[in-house]
Amino acid sequence: MTKQPVSVNGVVRWKDVGLHEDESTETKDMKMGVLRQEIGEVLRSVRQRQGRTLREVSHSARVSLGYLSEVERGQKEASSELLASICAALDIPMSQMLREVADRLAYAEGLLVPDTVPSDLTEQYSREFGRVNGGEAAAAGAR
Repeated sequence: MTKQPVSVNGVVRWKDVGLHEDESTETKDMKMGVLRQEIGEVLRSVRQRQGRTLREVSHSARVSLGYLSEVERGQKEASSELLASICAALDIPMSQMLREVADRLAYAEGLLVPDTVPSDLTEQYSREFGRVNGGEAAAAGAR
């Protein structure tokens, strides 16, 4: 493989090129952008559900209004300390915010995780392990 200069937003980086061009760098950049955007969208959604303004939250979080706006728009990558401060100002646990972000990312990636057990798995479990209600498992084993 060889390296080739690639310009991204005016910044020149070296990219490996060869017969099997690797797209992992592009995928990582895309996912990082998606993560930043999802965090911003969740924070904005929480703030709007509370009926609060950017000014109120930025004051409570001790973050500049402009910076909070950029975080909400997915233009700035917020540090964990900044996210903790914003979550505290919004009066939500950071774990709840991150859980919502994770759910949104899973949906975007097509990895939907059901919050209930699908009926086909329930049926399969019942067939494999028998039902314990009313001695049905014992009766099934005697057959």
